[in-house]
Amino acid sequence: MNTAATKNRTGTKIVLGANQYGKAEVRLVKITRDTARHQIEDLNVTSQLRGDFLAAHVDGDNRHVVATDTQKNTVYGLARDGVGSPEAFLLRLGKHFTTEFDWITGGRWAAEQYFWDRIQNHDHAFSRNKSEVRTAVLEITDGEPTVLAGIKDLTVLKSTASEFRNYPIDRYTTLQETDDRILATDVSSRWRYGSAAVAGGALDFNAVYASVRKLLLTGFAARHSFALQQTMFDMGEAVLEAHPEIEEIRFSLPNKHHFLVDLTPFGQDNPNEVFFAADRPYGLIEAAITREGASAAHPIWENTPGFC
Repeated sequence: MNTAATKNRTGTKIVLGANQYGKAEVRLVKITRDTARHQIEDLNVTSQLRGDFLAAHVDGDNRHVVATDTQKNTVYGLARDGVGSPEAFLLRLGKHFTTEFDWITGGRWAAEQYFWDRIQNHDHAFSRNKSEVRTAVLEITDGEPTVLAGIKDLTVLKSTASEFRNYPIDRYTTLQETDDRILATDVSSRWRYGSAAVAGGALDFNAVYASVRKLLLTGFAARHSFALQQTMFDMGEAVLEAHPEIEEIRFSLPNKHHFLVDLTPFGQDNPNEVFFAADRPYGLIEAAITREGASAAHPIWENTPGFC
């Protein structure tokens, strides 16, 4: 059979397009117990390979197909020597597959990291911290690694210093202007490191993550907000100003609406104290914030689900 193309009944050639495959959501918990005070690292890892897999698709020839089970086992095997940051762990995974097998030219590796807090500073007892999830994505194309780091499900709220006014009014507008409202959102953000910074091998991904998280929180809290769009830009601007190794940052921020409850039927006032927290429908504010002149369409975004 022709491994470059096949023909259907009409004589049209059918060819293989872009493809990748691997093992999704490999759950990894690594306990480091080299001292009496244990450390826990909890990740969900996905591995997807790209390369010369034409014969597998067209002929059913599996000689180039590294089994997805092998990819799963590789995650566990590499973890035996330590995890470190999720970004550094993905770089090790990517290097392994692209150097171990000549026909693997690149791929996509992703991880989510979940956090655990010590129970009363105990050496080996923990409770799951559900305040946020750390994310990382690595893509290797033509030997060049690109790293996205991120955070999601970080719920933030400020109880004042937020307003929303001067928006267009038409016959369908019922929302009342306000100069004092609750502003709340679940922060989902990814930031892309410059290729040179990643290739240099000197990045402390854990330190940058901690810094970006702090900058996002400070950017959300610090300035009086006229709209969630403005607050989002403040957050992104602070990150890019502080970290030249980051080329761009993207956000997807749901506006977690809190509506003032009318207590007048009960003969009570409500001076911005009692609210109904609505879970849907909600506003969804999204944007990319970049340095002037930087590319706004890096290929890694094409293979990253959602806006960020």
